[in-house]
Amino acid sequence: MPGIVTLAAEVTNISPHCLWILLDDEELAIPFSEFPWFKSATIEQLIRVERPTKNHLYWPEIDVDLAVESIRKPEDFPLVSKMPDYA
Repeated sequence: MPGIVTLAAEVTNISPHCLWILLDDEELAIPFSEFPWFKSATIEQLIRVERPTKNHLYWPEIDVDLAVESIRKPEDFPLVSKMPDYA
């Protein structure tokens, strides 16, 4: 009997510089320098990630949507946040 396909995403680590997310058998780093929306988020907000489709991640508490490919190859997605840098 076939199992149910689930699309899970799990935050595995949070450091002062990035967060790490596990997608299937791939772990990806999301550096705050490239994705500043996450820099001031709380741990609870960061770990509440949804994966509505295989190539889409959503953090509902901070209203951030990301294509998985934009994490793998941020240079292919040149749009930059207009949020101020809170360094």
